Amino acid sequence: MKIVNLTPHSITFFDAAGNAVLTVEPSGQIARCSVTREKIGDINGIPVNKSKFGEVENLPEPEEGTIYVVSALTAQAVPDREDVFITDDAVRDDQGRIIGCRALAHI
Repeated sequence: MKIVNLTPHSITFFDAAGNAVLTVEPSGQIARCSVTREKIGDINGIPVNKSKFGEVENLPEPEEGTIYVVSALTAQAVPDREDVFITDDAVRDDQGRIIGCRALAHI
């Protein structure tokens, strides 16, 4: 199975023992939801916007034998796409930073 990373970050997969088993580099194409913002107020001088998410941009058409890894927001926008996945079961370093994951998930 071909895994295409449509995020801007490398994705490292770890096994149950904590060993890195695969790193999938970014493809250079980032799938995102379009967003429109409307300012609806301020809190302590900080603008507050209402965001509306729209169509997904830069998501290739389904291709046999290929899956696409995208952000959770993007995956939620295309729940009927069986070839679209997100990372799942995060692996963190001793500082609490995410360094990879143990699984994929389908929304």
